[in-house]
Amino acid sequence: MAFDGRVSTNNMAKEPDRVDLLQGTLDMLILRTLLFGSAHGHQIAKHIQRTTENVLQVEHGSLYPALHRLERKGWVASKWEIAGDRNREFKYYRLMPAGRKQLSVEESRWKQLAGAIARVMWPAGES
Repeated sequence: MAFDGRVSTNNMAKEPDRVDLLQGTLDMLILRTLLFGSAHGHQIAKHIQRTTENVLQVEHGSLYPALHRLERKGWVASKWEIAGDRNREFKYYRLMPAGRKQLSVEESRWKQLAGAIARVMWPAGES
């Protein structure tokens, strides 16, 4: 099984070279993206893809359920707006104070998890 380094959020991915992105990780990445300001779904997905140098590709089938879940939890809020350069409405999402707090919790958990995995993969004293 070849792995080309891309990670998809699509749980139904049929391609053997893709790895599923954990739901909580996607939530954290969305919250982190919204720290920079409000954005519509496509902008969020593209930001994550660009920032990770195309390693993470957020599928719409995962993104929008995640955004709706975050909205139900009160971590993000949404509002329909007309894009400045187009005559089309987009649903823009913004980070709420509760989402900012949750992002801090998730970042702390992520650092702890990444550190624990690193200690197993590359034990101290191993060359």
